[in-house]
Amino acid sequence: MSEHRSVVIGVAGGSGSGKTTVSRRIRESVNVTNIAYLEHDNYYRDQSHLTPEQRVLTNYDHPDSLETELLVAHVRALQAGLPIDMPLYDFAIHSRSTATRRIEPARIILVEGILIFAEKDLRELMDIRIFVDTDADIRFIRRLRRDMGERDRSLDSVVQQYMATVRPMHQEFVEPSKRYADVIVPRGGNNQVAMEMIVSRIQAFLEGQ
Repeated sequence: MSEHRSVVIGVAGGSGSGKTTVSRRIRESVNVTNIAYLEHDNYYRDQSHLTPEQRVLTNYDHPDSLETELLVAHVRALQAGLPIDMPLYDFAIHSRSTATRRIEPARIILVEGILIFAEKDLRELMDIRIFVDTDADIRFIRRLRRDMGERDRSLDSVVQQYMATVRPMHQEFVEPSKRYADVIVPRGGNNQVAMEMIVSRIQAFLEGQ
């Protein structure tokens, strides 16, 4: 690590908004050799003590479902120049994997998740806060395709979860957290003008230290 402090960037937005695309564009475009990339999804609380039936009943769109205090500790450790072992979440079994991923400290710490701006201790660590704003119907279609294609969910289970928790939690926590954003990006990573402005701002931030 150099003597420069890390720049912490948060990318938030509703489920299926295009956060991962924006994060990938940042990682591909910013001229930095190493970016520490932390996904809030990996910090869902361990549920190995619950039965499979009980795990399905968890509200995964509520802040309490995530061990955000561990993510905060990990960001602070990376800022201090220390490596961390990020947990990995297995969506097929609704619990944490026994494996972890070693993340080394870097000039940029990129944090992504739907609820990262709803958590005061976490958002106050961020130098740049980006909210990806996408229409609800597009977000639902993307989530449907992802959950059925990548997470082996049925159509009925995806729709039921969306109506029971995803939509109401988005309205209660995610949408209000948009007011904490420094930049709001309509249409996600396909918004070329917005992405160019974000990358330029990040580079200026790095060069100004």
